[in-house]
Amino acid sequence: MRPNYKRIYQDMLKMEYPEKLKDPKIKELLEKLHTSDDVLKFNEKLFKQSRENQKLKTYDKQTMLKLLQYQKKHGHSTSYMSRKYKISRTTLSKWKGMFEEELENTMKNAGK
Repeated sequence: MRPNYKRIYQDMLKMEYPEKLKDPKIKELLEKLHTSDDVLKFNEKLFKQSRENQKLKTYDKQTMLKLLQYQKKHGHSTSYMSRKYKISRTTLSKWKGMFEEELENTMKNAGK
């Protein structure tokens, strides 16, 4: 069971920034909160990122694979990805180990 991010953000906005709920772009983005990547992007657009929030990030499998595929496709180093997405190098390496086989299969299928 996943959290209902749309509802969570609607409640937060209603309490803190009711004027933002009237914005059609915000309404549209609220409808598209399906993956953790969507939620992080939405959160980044609404609020300024702080260092403390970085510690609370969580990623779903789909988002992890998407980031690893992007890294492999463009030949980026783990250090570069770490700086760009504010994820530790250790975490990226752990993901690579967890999804190595799945990542290889995905990349092979994309090349066909």
